[in-house]
Amino acid sequence: MEPIQVEIEAIRTQIEALTEERAILKVDPVLPSYNTPEAIVEAYRRHARETAQISAEVKGIDDAIAALEAKLKEIGRSQGLAQQLLHERTQHPLAEQVEEGKQRAQDRAERINELAEELKQEVQALKAIADEISPSYWQLYNRPFITGFSKISVPYVRSDSTVWMITNQVV
Repeated sequence: MEPIQVEIEAIRTQIEALTEERAILKVDPVLPSYNTPEAIVEAYRRHARETAQISAEVKGIDDAIAALEAKLKEIGRSQGLAQQLLHERTQHPLAEQVEEGKQRAQDRAERINELAEELKQEVQALKAIADEISPSYWQLYNRPFITGFSKISVPYVRSDSTVWMITNQVV
């Protein structure tokens, strides 16, 4: 038997044992002998004192069962995902390689677009400075401070989910 199956069986056995133990431990209901408010309060207080340990143990058993059932569900989900992944890998290794490559490309494209946005902002800031000092620069040196702003572009990667395209955005 596989290790996962052994673990699942051990968890199920433990849940059954806890369920049986929980059935044995029971807290009897409170039955006050009088209908006066003081008698009812006293009956509930006495009942709480007498059953405190059993109630705590029952609560602990309920919590343990809930935790074991959650673990069982987690194992079931992970086992199902592992089997699905194994099936996909054996059926379509080329598709897996393509998906991994697409993810790497997507990461790079996002980084290129981030850098392009930063570069675009920096070029625009430089252009603003150039526009500010160009008249004074002309007067002082008789030539332009910076030229070529109309031809500045930055790369931008886009996709229609099947074909990717790198374009140039003019700044």
